[in-house]
Amino acid sequence: MNNYRMTIQYDGGRYKGWQRLGEGENSIQGKIEKVLSEMEGKKVEIIGSSRTDAGVHAIAQIANFKSRAKLVESEIMQYLNRYLPEDISIIDVAAVPDIFHSRYNAKEKTYLYRIWNEAYSNPFMRKFSMHVPQKLDLASMKGAARFFIGEHDFTAFTNARSKSKSMVRVITSIEIKEANGFVDIRVRGDGFLHNMVRRIVGTMVEVGLGEMDAEAIPDIFDSMERNQAGHMADACGLYLERVSY
Repeated sequence: MNNYRMTIQYDGGRYKGWQRLGEGENSIQGKIEKVLSEMEGKKVEIIGSSRTDAGVHAIAQIANFKSRAKLVESEIMQYLNRYLPEDISIIDVAAVPDIFHSRYNAKEKTYLYRIWNEAYSNPFMRKFSMHVPQKLDLASMKGAARFFIGEHDFTAFTNARSKSKSMVRVITSIEIKEANGFVDIRVRGDGFLHNMVRRIVGTMVEVGLGEMDAEAIPDIFDSMERNQAGHMADACGLYLERVSY
């Protein structure tokens, strides 16, 4: 079998997320599999590095698929970009060793969250950022960010339903930068639970607006109650930016 790795960009605004949940589901995975299957003349399944949620975007999602045929990487890329919708692009295809697995081999992921932080809306970025019209206190947000760094049980910061899987994750860094009206938050870690980044960002935004004290965050972790965390930030502001192997 030949194994191929793809780097994918997409605007997730009109999709139900990355993961194909059933036939006819409007998912990124489903769209790419359909085109690959037509190219191969048989059903092809792909494995993604991260199951981004409905409305979430990707700057560099990684996926792999296997084929019995030895394919030319440039031809795969050309075919996919010809037949995929314009809001999904394949920016790289490479042959990789058979043991490569886009999800299990991932060591670290970086998510970018974009906030438009001006009193007026941004008509060009309204589908790609969350609008917060009140000025955010970035010093307070950076103070809140330090409580998320390290290994924690993130039960209070996820919508994950399963109790059998571990809710423990490691956040290695959170960077907050302001430029040209945007507040960009980069969260880097070994893995993320369902809606985890959006709940972390929502909590930090409440701190930045003076609606929550950063010192309350350790108690939120200890409570393991989702209703104690801040609101969930909008999906449109979130991007899977980088996957490291």
